[in-house]
Amino acid sequence: MSSGRILVVDDEPQIRRVMRVTLSGAGYVVADARSGEEALAKLREERFDLVLLDVNLPGMNGLETCREIRARSEVHVVMLTVRDSAHDAVAALDAGADDYVTKPFSMEVLLARIRATLRRSPLSSDAAADLIRFGAVEIRMGARRVVVDGKEVRLTPKEFDLLRFLVSNSDVALPHDRILQAVWGPDYGNEVQYLRVFIKQLRKKLEPDPGRPRYILTEPWLGYRFRMSGTEAVIAADSGTA
Repeated sequence: MSSGRILVVDDEPQIRRVMRVTLSGAGYVVADARSGEEALAKLREERFDLVLLDVNLPGMNGLETCREIRARSEVHVVMLTVRDSAHDAVAALDAGADDYVTKPFSMEVLLARIRATLRRSPLSSDAAADLIRFGAVEIRMGARRVVVDGKEVRLTPKEFDLLRFLVSNSDVALPHDRILQAVWGPDYGNEVQYLRVFIKQLRKKLEPDPGRPRYILTEPWLGYRFRMSGTEAVIAADSGTA
């Protein structure tokens, strides 16, 4: 049995009922909302571990809702869409979603995606030093905090898990499938578009010039490499001081 609190956001009552019954049967505590506005209100009032968010909502649509959620919360978000195209996938992930599932889908697939999203990267905080500094960037692994130029930068949970994996394997050329399976889970491996979107977001948040990355480098036809050598990096235990 699983555990966790899930908010289902969909304007169709039948879908909300099916989701509630299925997810409750799988061991989750479930609440639901009919609109993006109602979802945001519930997120202000209660704590949830994951939001299942339909893209096609009346009023504030799913992408707008996801951006609003990301502006104030690190809760996991899985988007549900009836469309299946690279553009829609990029739009969902670019809005801050951790994953997306295309309708129609089997509940087994959805439950697997939920488990993968809720699962933290298998690396523990001991897999890398607690405190890492390079350039103007400071990463506190245990606290899951990133500071750039003295200002804290908000990363989504999956963005941080990806960054942690890259940093923990610095100066190693990592294939796409290895990164996907380490960060998203063993059921992943071919979703290269996921990585492109998340790498782009990390570069925007960490790199001095995202168009000419200094740290998160592309390995052509293979994957990515986090360049630590030659950056005058500081790797140490976190004393708790800035």
